[in-house]
Amino acid sequence: MTIDWNHFTPWASLSGGILLGLASSLFILVNGRILGISGILGGLLRPVKCDAGWRIAIIAGMLAAPLLWLAFAGASSPRIDAGWGTVIVAGLMVGAGTRFGAGCTSGHGVCGLSRLSPRSLIATLAFMGAGFVTVFLARHALGA
Repeated sequence: MTIDWNHFTPWASLSGGILLGLASSLFILVNGRILGISGILGGLLRPVKCDAGWRIAIIAGMLAAPLLWLAFAGASSPRIDAGWGTVIVAGLMVGAGTRFGAGCTSGHGVCGLSRLSPRSLIATLAFMGAGFVTVFLARHALGA
C-alpha cells in the first residue's frame, strides 16, 4: 500500500472531522436527536407536523456547503475511479444498507460510537468490514 502524497489532505480531513464532531455534539445537546443523515432525510419522506423545518434546514445546508466552497475556494477536481453505473449501484447499496442497519455512518459511526452504543459499534464494524471486502474484491479479485 502506498500513499498518494499529491492528494493527501490531513489538515482538511482533520478540520472536517472536528466540524462534524462539533455539529453532532451540538445537535444532540440542543435537540436531543442524533445527527444521522439517513434518518433526517427519511423523516422528510413521511413528514410529521412541526418536524420538517429543521430537517429541510440541514439538507439545505448540506447542499449549500459545496456551493459556498466553490464561491470562496474555487473549483476542485475530485477523482472518482469508477463509472456512472458503479456509482449508481454503490449509492443504491448504501441506501439499502442504511435501511437494514437502522442508520448511516454518521448516525452510528459518529453519534452512536460517541455514546458508547453497542448496536452502533456492531453496525460500524459491519459498514467498515463490508467496505474493506468491497474494495478488495473490486480492486484485486475483479480488477476494476
